Amino acid sequence: MKITPIEISNKRFQKKILGYDDAYVDQFLKELGQQFEQVLIEKNALKEALREKELKLAEYKDREQTLQNTIQTASLMAERMREDSEREAKLITQDAEQRAQMMVRDAKENLKKMYQEIADLKRIRMQFESGFKALINAHLSLIEDSQKIFETQENHILKRHDFALARATLADLNQENL
Repeated sequence: MKITPIEISNKRFQKKILGYDDAYVDQFLKELGQQFEQVLIEKNALKEALREKELKLAEYKDREQTLQNTIQTASLMAERMREDSEREAKLITQDAEQRAQMMVRDAKENLKKMYQEIADLKRIRMQFESGFKALINAHLSLIEDSQKIFETQENHILKRHDFALARATLADLNQENL
């Protein structure tokens, strides 16, 4: 059974002979009712304060949960970003390695072509030199042959000239002797 402050203040007791002082009992009940009312007011104020604190606590717990979720999400996102970055870095590295290998292969092929061109040019130069030497030797041979022919013809002409001169001289001598 719940007793209210008004019930305490309005409570009346039966009177008996040699009972309590009515004024004193009434005064006590009145003070008790007022104090009880004050306790109830404080109790209600404390209940309200407790309710507000519980609401704030629930709000803080919600915020805490939201923060934990945010931190967890951020952590997951950071992990994904790290994994994505690592994957992208790996792809970039692989691409760079492939390009480098292609560049090295192309450079080796170019170098091989250059060596082949150098070898071809050396072969062509050697062929040219030997052909040119053969041409020079052929011309020298022609010149020598021409000189021999010229000398032979010159000797022949000189001999004919000498013979003609000798005949003319002989003819002159014959005429003088005649």
